[in-house]
Amino acid sequence: MINRELFSLINPKLSNGKAIIVLGPRQTGKTTLLHSLSQNKGRLWLNCDDPTVRDMLENANLASLKTLIGPAKLVVVDEAQRVKNIGLTLKLITDEINQCQLIVSGSSSLDLANEINEPLTGRKWEYFLYPISWKELTTHFGYLQSIQQLEQRIIFGMYPEVVTHPGNEKELLTQLAGSYLYKDLLSFRGIRKPELLDKLLKALAFQIGQEVSYNELANTLQVDKKTINDYIYLLEQAFIITRLQPLSRNLRNEISTTRKIYFWDTGIRNAVIGNYASLNSRNDTGALWENFLIAERMKYLHYSSVISNRFFWRTHAQQQIDYVEEHDGKFSAFEF
Repeated sequence: MINRELFSLINPKLSNGKAIIVLGPRQTGKTTLLHSLSQNKGRLWLNCDDPTVRDMLENANLASLKTLIGPAKLVVVDEAQRVKNIGLTLKLITDEINQCQLIVSGSSSLDLANEINEPLTGRKWEYFLYPISWKELTTHFGYLQSIQQLEQRIIFGMYPEVVTHPGNEKELLTQLAGSYLYKDLLSFRGIRKPELLDKLLKALAFQIGQEVSYNELANTLQVDKKTINDYIYLLEQAFIITRLQPLSRNLRNEISTTRKIYFWDTGIRNAVIGNYASLNSRNDTGALWENFLIAERMKYLHYSSVISNRFFWRTHAQQQIDYVEEHDGKFSAFEF
């Protein structure tokens, strides 16, 4: 098993009275992480994929929750986004059943974040579990072996099952980029045109590292700009893509209307366009490298508990910087 950085961040916060929330894409190892955090601790495991569990939590009151939890010292609520009004249920447990620690996982922040943010204000620690990070990879395999498989990681990505099953990458990514990728999105009430998701995702996959115009996407896909904006937001909330805003200080010559869009995993990106060619025989190697490093930087910042604003910068005269971070008013610039 590849040890995850979140374990050392979350473990010291157990039994402090606040709920632990772990969000992230499907198949990144959230359930495995929760098992590691909760083993040998008198836990109650509630899998919300089970309809019986869902019914118990959806219609819960304090008395029924106390009966359900019993003497358990730690309660794990897995796939919590499946439960309606889960935020109020979690608040009841956190406020009224003092003896137990609550750990909650969700594979999408679409509904779950809305459900839990207000009820659990001041009552939770929130973390994101992403595909394997470079630090986790090198800790597990060693630096030399990690460097030796760097091209494979750029092409096939960093999902745990993909990393640990060499030779089966294409089959695994085909499954991930199909049913798992859209499962939460397609059940979300805001999706009215599921076929548009596929077309939009492919269009974005061909533009990684480039500035994306929502107007151009709307014209290409023959939908209105608001729909493009809404669907890109949903793809971001499902941990499929991430956006960079332009850095603008209100100077007339700076670009301020476009966005850069990257995939959280380059393997998923390559699965979307169906291209697993080697780096020396493709014309998007530079863009893939940039995407890979952006995703790794985002993981590093989160697991290091570094709060920053993130941008790209370009002027109309084509002066540009690939990536800019702002920490406490100080800027750091990166070229890939």
